[in-house]
Amino acid sequence: MKWVLAVLLAFATRAIAVDEVPESPVDFIDTSFENASPLWYEVAADGTVLIHLIYDQQRQSLNRAAGHLHFRLQAAKGRKLTLEFKNLDNVWNSKPGSVSGEIRQVVVSPDGKHWTPVPTHSPGPGRVQVTLEMPAAALFVARAEPYRLSDLDRFLEQIRAHPSVRIDTIGQTVQGRNLEILRVGSPEARHRVFLRARAHPWEPAGNWVVEGLVRRLLREDAEAKAWLARHQVCILPMANKDGVARGGTRFNLGGWDLNRKWDQPADPRHAPENAALERWLQAEIQAGRRPALALDFHNDGNGKLHLSRPDGPEGERHLARMQFFETCLREHTWFVEGSTLPSFRNPGSLGEGLLARFGIDAAILEFNCNFIAGLQQPALAKHWITFGEDLVQALEAYFAKS
Repeated sequence: MKWVLAVLLAFATRAIAVDEVPESPVDFIDTSFENASPLWYEVAADGTVLIHLIYDQQRQSLNRAAGHLHFRLQAAKGRKLTLEFKNLDNVWNSKPGSVSGEIRQVVVSPDGKHWTPVPTHSPGPGRVQVTLEMPAAALFVARAEPYRLSDLDRFLEQIRAHPSVRIDTIGQTVQGRNLEILRVGSPEARHRVFLRARAHPWEPAGNWVVEGLVRRLLREDAEAKAWLARHQVCILPMANKDGVARGGTRFNLGGWDLNRKWDQPADPRHAPENAALERWLQAEIQAGRRPALALDFHNDGNGKLHLSRPDGPEGERHLARMQFFETCLREHTWFVEGSTLPSFRNPGSLGEGLLARFGIDAAILEFNCNFIAGLQQPALAKHWITFGEDLVQALEAYFAKS
């Protein structure tokens, strides 16, 4: 009997040891703030902090997306942490894929304002880790330098009173946030450009580009005044405000990809953001103010100009104009990544939808979230701002010839 009790006690002791939870190297991962990633975390036996991102889901589709990173680590100063990001197996256009190969750096900041790039590493296929040392008791971590809804509100308030600026509300998001069109330049301008940023909420580069471009145009030097007399730029600066506020990756809160289904009218129930933009475009065209060029800004791990190839003679003329625009980008900005010609086709994207339905030359411009090849520098907000400043000259060159 004593032997049996000893065996049972040994098994019980071993079970307790097996079920022991490892001591956490982090005190907490804070996601209580604006634009923070929806996630949960645990600690592996070797002390690695496993960060499980929570997927966005698309309505009436198997598409899902996770890849937005923005959270605040809380741990002892000087402690070294290894983080591993989980749930990176996404589904795009009903096809399985993974963003693990695209997350080659993160950015970190002790105050959420000044960011430093840190390279990631991979311990095996499909796995992404980063090793950090805590400079203080808290450290922000993000996939790309964040641009929040509050940053946009602050920017719009700073420029609202400028005589060359007009800001109009054109509709609301799923949750009722106002959608603004920002106009800069003469209403009588010969050339009109439309820009959209942040259709996908994790992709902040477009907001930094827009801010750089607008601030360049409002410097009031001779070059800026001449540009504003000949051109007007109209901007939807944050198409997916709800997604940005809640830290989403790809879809709006109605489960809609705002860069899909542009080959048909938007559903105002589930995609009020796109429906509002369509109404605005139709009103501009009826008023004789059709944009001659539209650009939709995005982030990914590659960075290219996506040029769709529609059928027919007008499609060929469109591609010729867009190839010339690519030349202007190469001559006047740090853009060197190239385009998706000759085989790319995506009728549902804003790039091809605006041409087919509204007669507007349009393209999708992706910015590499890791590295800027034209500068040989890690991707940071200051470089996207510089691109926006230089985009003014690229647009000038494009319209001067086209």
